[in-house]
Amino acid sequence: MLIELKNAYKIYNEGEESEVRALNGVTLSIDRGEFAAIVGSSGSGKSTLMNILGCLDIPTYGEYHLDGEDVTELSDKKLSFVRNKQIGFIFQGFNLIPALSARENVELPLIYQGLRASWRETLVEDALSRVDLGNRAEHRPTEMSGGQQQRVAIARAIATHPPIIMADEPTGNLDSKTGAHVLTILQKLYREGTTIILITHDNNIAAIAPRVIRVSDGRIVEDYRQEVDWL
Repeated sequence: MLIELKNAYKIYNEGEESEVRALNGVTLSIDRGEFAAIVGSSGSGKSTLMNILGCLDIPTYGEYHLDGEDVTELSDKKLSFVRNKQIGFIFQGFNLIPALSARENVELPLIYQGLRASWRETLVEDALSRVDLGNRAEHRPTEMSGGQQQRVAIARAIATHPPIIMADEPTGNLDSKTGAHVLTILQKLYREGTTIILITHDNNIAAIAPRVIRVSDGRIVEDYRQEVDWL
């Protein structure tokens, strides 16, 4: 099993009058090669769940095994290494560095991994080509449309060939046509064997996922599989 979360709690201000249980006893497994949408309204706990699954945070209580490793016991440095190796992130806000070109933005996680320059160049060119942006490699984010910026963010996420892509509201700042293009890229990555975890508040977007995990009040209230017409 690639992802195993067991009886996980995330509690803020524990024991105080203002205590908040952002996650309240969540158990979840996601197998390698799945495409799952985590769905919930604002405040439901879906973002907290994503942060824990993505090793951006650890649960207050409970266990989290990623590819067989208990990541809750790791130091921040080791957690960062696991995150960089295992997971590519796509965010609603793109999170690109304005002063860097598309090529340089995509290259950043490869530099963090310590890859040599010649290999980085090959991986960057391949990633930008896969999102149809090879001809925009030297452009900065301010010289690109929102859709192009999001495709650069996707290229950055896939450049290291991580087994997991986590997409947090990846179409939230895009028009419907451009958003559909981004979802098509995620579908293609899934067909190629990447595990896709899509976080969204939108039921229409969740409808493209073969598996839907619905979160409310810090708990999983539904977990089901569905037929999708693109497979």
